[in-house]
Amino acid sequence: MARGSRSLRRVVECVKQLPSKGSRETQTRNNVRYLSSCGILMMRTPLLLGAAMPGRAAMLPARSFFNLADSFSKRKEYSERRIIGYSMQEIYDVVAGVENYCLFVPWCKKSEVVFKRSGFCKAKLSVGFPPVVENYTSLVTSVRPHLVKASCSDGKLFNHLETVWRFSPGLPGYPRTCTVDFAISFEFRSLLHSQLAHVFFDEVVKQMVSAFERRAAKVYGAETNIPRELMFHEAHHT
Repeated sequence: MARGSRSLRRVVECVKQLPSKGSRETQTRNNVRYLSSCGILMMRTPLLLGAAMPGRAAMLPARSFFNLADSFSKRKEYSERRIIGYSMQEIYDVVAGVENYCLFVPWCKKSEVVFKRSGFCKAKLSVGFPPVVENYTSLVTSVRPHLVKASCSDGKLFNHLETVWRFSPGLPGYPRTCTVDFAISFEFRSLLHSQLAHVFFDEVVKQMVSAFERRAAKVYGAETNIPRELMFHEAHHT
């Protein structure tokens, strides 16, 4: 009985040392910070009284804000191939006409060519999608009518941004058709801006080829009618 009484007293003392409900709620509030700029909770790792090993403090495992960096900072890639009812030359001219991007490219606010020579140009672009606007220089190399490649050289939003367009012959027997291969890769410079990846992906990347196809229709008229059974379109992203 004496031994049982001593054990009971130890339990009562341990219970008295535990924080009350009010203090636990305060502690929880104090240990969680909400970063309004990115909408991510950041935990300060609290100390937990160790009942199993008296005299030692156990660390409560928590995933911090910085542990999320890897999941956001990875480079994103998207590629698309489709057959369209315009010639290689027609669609090449639309893609190579960087100065007209502000007229039809999704979210492009400004497109100004500041330097140009055969097979190369430098352009100042402004792309805006809420809540940011990115101003950057695009270096564009081209091989008529097969290739247009553009890369971001001095953007503050992107650590890496590159687009590649390749044009090849289309369907046999349909001379005014071509195969378009479009690829884009991008990586955000800032962890906070990486939250915009899904916006940029859905609002810009996935709509890119269709936007250029609509521009070709406006410039060159109706596309060649391709039989449904001969149409081809595939897309990949990582």
